[in-house]
Amino acid sequence: MSKSRRNVRFPHRSNGVERRLSMSSDVSDGASEPNSPSKNGANVKQPTIHEEVRKLITEKKPQEPTLSEYEKKKQTFITRTIWTFVMIAGFFIAMFSGHIYIIGIVTAVQIVSFKEVIAISNAPSKEKNIRFTKSLNWYWLASTMYFLYGESVIYYFKHVLLVDKVLLPLATHHRFISFTLYVMGFVFFVGSLQKGHYRFQFTQFAWTHMALYLIVVQAHFVMNNVLEGMIWFFLPASLVITNDIFAYVCGITFGRTQLIKLSPKKTVEGFIGAWLCTIIFGYFMTNILMRYKYFICPVNDLGSNVLTGLECTPNPAFLPQPYDLSKWTPFDKTIYVEPIQFHILVFASFASLIAPFGGFFASGLKRTFKIKDFGESIPGHGGITDRMDCQFIMGFFAFMYYHSFIAVYKASVGDLIETAINGLTVEEQLDVVRGLGKYLYNQGAVADKMLDCLDSEMMRR
Repeated sequence: MSKSRRNVRFPHRSNGVERRLSMSSDVSDGASEPNSPSKNGANVKQPTIHEEVRKLITEKKPQEPTLSEYEKKKQTFITRTIWTFVMIAGFFIAMFSGHIYIIGIVTAVQIVSFKEVIAISNAPSKEKNIRFTKSLNWYWLASTMYFLYGESVIYYFKHVLLVDKVLLPLATHHRFISFTLYVMGFVFFVGSLQKGHYRFQFTQFAWTHMALYLIVVQAHFVMNNVLEGMIWFFLPASLVITNDIFAYVCGITFGRTQLIKLSPKKTVEGFIGAWLCTIIFGYFMTNILMRYKYFICPVNDLGSNVLTGLECTPNPAFLPQPYDLSKWTPFDKTIYVEPIQFHILVFASFASLIAPFGGFFASGLKRTFKIKDFGESIPGHGGITDRMDCQFIMGFFAFMYYHSFIAVYKASVGDLIETAINGLTVEEQLDVVRGLGKYLYNQGAVADKMLDCLDSEMMRR
C-alpha cells in the first residue's frame, strides 16, 4: 500500500498558499533525501522547501507594515511642519499689517470652529427627513454675530456711527433688532418640530447654543482685546502657545506622574515645569511689547499698521511706579516697576493652570463622539478647534481681567455724543453747540467767521 499523506487540506477549506505548503511538506515527507555529508564527515540536515517558504514569509511580514507606518508618520510630520510655519508667518504678517486683518482671522476662526463642533453631532440620515436643520444652525450663528459685533462697533466707534444719518437708527436700536432676529429664529424652530424627531431636534437646538456660547461668544471677547490694544491679544495667545510647548518638553524630559485621564500623556511634572517657563517667557515678552505704542494703544483707526503706528497716552500699567520695599521687607529702598509686570504673573498663571482645561474639555468631547480631531481644516494639525481649544477661554479671561483691573475709564467723544443724542432735546443740543462754539472762540481755536456762520445758521431755525 502507498504511504498515507499527512497535512492534507481540502480546497474549500484553505487558500492556495496553504495547499502549496502542504504539498511541499508531503513531497519532503514522502521522498526525504539523505543528509549531505560535511567536510568533517558529519551529516548536515538540509532545510526543506516548507521551512524555507515559511522563513521567507516570517521575515517579510513585520517589515511591510513597519515601512508603511514609517512613511505615513514621516509624511504627517513634514505636512505638519510646513503648515506650522505657514500659520506662524501668516499670523505675523496679519498682525503687522493692521488690526483689521487680525479681526478678520478671529472671525474666520469663529465660523470654522462653529462648523466643526456642529458637524460632530449631526446625523445625516435624520437631516434628510428634517428640513432647515443646517439652515437654522447658520441662522443662529449669523444673528449672534450680528449682536456681538454690533455691540463692539457701537462701543468703540460710536463717535462715527451716532453722527451718521443712516447708521444712527441701527445703532440706537441695535439690541432690539438683535432680539427680534433671535425671536424669529426661535419661532421658526418651534414651527419646524416634527413628530418622531423631537429628541434629535431639541438636541440640535441645545448643542447649537452650547457651541455659540463656548466658541462664538468667547471668540468675540478676543476681538475686543484686539481693539483695546494688540498686546492684550498677542500676549495671552503667546502665553498659551508657550505653555503648550514647554508642557511637552518638560513632560518628555522628566515627566512621571499622570495629570489627568482625559489626556494620558499630560504629566504633573510637565504641568508645573511649563508654568514656571511660561512666567519667565511672559516677563521678557512684556518688556519688549510695552515699548511700542502700536501694541499698547487702543485702536482709533482701523487703517493703521506697524508702519503708520498709533498714538495715545499710555495706560498707567505701562509706566514705572514707585514701590517702597520697607513696607514688606527690612530693606529701606524704593524701586520703580511697571505694574504690568505684576499683572503678567496672573496672566501666565491662568494660561498655565486654567487654560489647559479648555483642552481637556475638548479631549473629553472628542472621546465622547469617538473622533480623533474636530476636522481637517489645517493639514497635519486637524481642525481649527483642535488648535484653539485653550485660546477661547484665555481670551475671555484676558478681557475680563483687563476691564476689571487695568482699564482706565474716562469720558470719550463718543460717550458725550451718545449722552447728548439720548438725553437732550434738539434745542438743548443746539445750546450745547453754541456754548462749545463760544468756548472754542475764546480759546482761539476757531475764527470769528466760523462763529458768525454758526450763529446765522441757527437763527434760521
